[in-house]
Formats: sequence, structure tokens, C-alpha cells
Amino acid sequence: MPAKGAASVRPDKPVTVTTSSGSLKDITLRDAEGDKVEGSFNEEKSQWTSEPQLKPGVKYTLTGTAEGGDGKSVPISSTFRTLAAANKLKASVAPLDGETVGVAMPILIFWNRAVTDRAAVEKRLSVKTSVPVEGSWHWVSSKQVNYRPKNYWPVGTKVSVDIAIQGVNAGANTWGAASRKIDFNIGKSVVTKIDVKRHTMSVVINGKLARTIPITAGKSGFTTRSGVKVIMEKYPVKRMDARTVGIKPGDPEYYDIHDVKWAQRVTSSGEFIHGAPWSSGSQGTENVSHGCVGMSLKDGAWYFSQTLRGDPVIVTGTARKMEPNNGWTDWNGTWAAYKAGSALS
Repeated sequence: MPAKGAASVRPDKPVTVTTSSGSLKDITLRDAEGDKVEGSFNEEKSQWTSEPQLKPGVKYTLTGTAEGGDGKSVPISSTFRTLAAANKLKASVAPLDGETVGVAMPILIFWNRAVTDRAAVEKRLSVKTSVPVEGSWHWVSSKQVNYRPKNYWPVGTKVSVDIAIQGVNAGANTWGAASRKIDFNIGKSVVTKIDVKRHTMSVVINGKLARTIPITAGKSGFTTRSGVKVIMEKYPVKRMDARTVGIKPGDPEYYDIHDVKWAQRVTSSGEFIHGAPWSSGSQGTENVSHGCVGMSLKDGAWYFSQTLRGDPVIVTGTARKMEPNNGWTDWNGTWAAYKAGSALS
């Protein structure tokens, strides 16, 4: 047990209370806000051990009773303060709690601070599924770690993510400030296969071909990337301004379309799948876009109604490949290489 008045107790170490004779009763550890720290007794109830997840820079109060072999009770009381953190680690997460997503949806955790001790943090991350699923964490950078299954998520899987980082030592005097839990569901399987050379897009729903759609993709100089992409965002209507991809007004290639319908983002750099009535004469026959995949408004509306965030889009037919991390690129590369990105591999 920390000494009374201790001011630099490590948040990542468990608090233990031990009696040399007799047993312990009613041990409670709370922070200044009244939040209780979970803990457990050993079989003889001669020792109580807390979870090693204290908040940094916080005052704690421990109370309880020790009962001797003679039946007499002695009160236990102690206060101490945990080590103050220079930086507090917090997590932002996708998907959202309660969201239903596609079968290729990675779990993405974005840290507000750089993680130096990746292994210590990764040990505090867990994924539980309603059916057995093999998966792995993969560090994208010191400020991002992703998780994906070896194969696409089984349809209907329920997924629980426990980000139990409270009190973890992330290195460089950065400590986990708060834990989070996220639950999400996997929807139906919608796998899209785009053949840029043939100007077609096949949509396979739950293993069956639902529709083949004539499309146009990127023209010379704006080639659509090949690879496995994942739908990141969905917009019923979106403005597309070429300035966001470095094309300025006055350039012959400049465009500014205020009402692009049924737009679904598949890369961070600006590739979308969307309705494109202005290219109707080229859909199915030639590639005329600036990198996006365009189709009729009717097909665009149907496709938009079928998809979820996290659905895979497999593009073939071009020599231009997906760059690492240009979107949710977790499905490009081998499973072995992905697993090697774990700090615990």
C-alpha cells in the first residue's frame, strides 16, 4: 500500500493491501471524484490488489477493515496522489460506438500524443467478437494504431473494443488519462469490384452479383489508383472543388461542382465514387474523370443505398497503385506484413 501522503505513486502499478494475520474486509479505493477502482482479494482474503489503471495526477483515498484472528477489527485508511503527467494520452476512435459498418472496416485509434512505448499501450487494447475472428493491431505511426481481421469480418459480427489505457505509461512522461469502450456491428457484405480497363463496376452483395454498372474512371494524368480501398465517408450531396487537389482556377483542368450527388470517399487524396451525369456519354466506354469513379445518377443512388462505411472497393486495371495510408489501406499487402506492424509481434 502506498505510504500515507505519498505524492508520486505510479498510475500503472497496482495498489496492494496486505495483512500478516487475519483477513481484509470492505477495501475500497476511490479518486477525488468518487470513481471507484476495481480490485480483488486473494483466496485467503489476506491481500487485496487493484487494477493497475489509476489516473495520473489525482488524489486517491483507500478505506477498509482488517480483522485479526481474535475477531477484533482495525480500520484501514490512507490517502495518496499519483504521479502527475507532463502529457495525458487520449484516444479518438472509428467506427463510432453503436455504428453498423462494412465487412472491411478497420478499427482506427488516433492518439492526441505520440506513443513512445507502443508495446505497453497495445497490451491495454483488446477486441472481443461474437464469433471467433483472427485479427491484429498494426501501428501506422506513433499517433495511430489500426486493427483488422485476417479476412473480412463475418456478416453480423458484434465487436467490442476495450481501450483500457487509463494509467498506462506511454513513455516520455505521457500517461493514459481515460479508458474507452466501443461496440459496433458488422452489416451485410457489399464487395465492389471496379475494372478500370473495362469501365465496369460489379457489386456483390452477400456473395451474389447484384448489379454491374457502367462507369468512367480517371483519364491520362489523373489515373485512378488500383488496390483495395474502403469507403470512408458518404455524402448525399457534396461540393467538389479542384483547389482541394492542387488545381487552381484558370487551369484547363479546374472544376468546381457544388452538387455532386451520392459521393462516397475511398481515398484521403480525394477519390470518390459518385453520380456523374456530365459524363454519361463516356460511362462504360472511356475514362474521362479526374480520378473519381462516375456513374449515372440512377446507379449512384442505388449504390449509395446499398453501402456502409467500411465496405471494400477493389480496383484493378491501372499501373498506379494505392499509397500506404492514403485512406484506410489496411487490406493492401500481406497478412504477415500487417501482423508485423504490431508492437507485440
